[in-house]
Amino acid sequence: QVQPVEFGGGLVQPGGSLRLSCAASGSIFSISAMGWYRQAPGKQRELVARITSGGYTIYADSVKGRFTISRDNAKNTVYLQMNSLKPEDTAVYYCNKAPNPLLTWGQGTQVTVSS
Repeated sequence: QVQPVEFGGGLVQPGGSLRLSCAASGSIFSISAMGWYRQAPGKQRELVARITSGGYTIYADSVKGRFTISRDNAKNTVYLQMNSLKPEDTAVYYCNKAPNPLLTWGQGTQVTVSS
């Protein structure tokens, strides 16, 4: 069973930037739509950005204009560039297929936005 591995999180001040990466092995990666999800304490996991195999992107309203999702099919990797971060972006970030997360969830990477 393919399990993504996410990394790149950390502690950042409001207004700062982070770049997350997600590596997912398997030949299916290049033909799958992938997404970044996040789960804040006490809240349900939500899909914040997704990208089709051809590079078409869709964003949640809460991150539109601040986050950019991209992918490198040759490296089986999906990225999330996060700019102008806000305290409400604090969450554990995960990647998975999108919009239906059919892969086993990885450990995620913690993003904390705080001064």
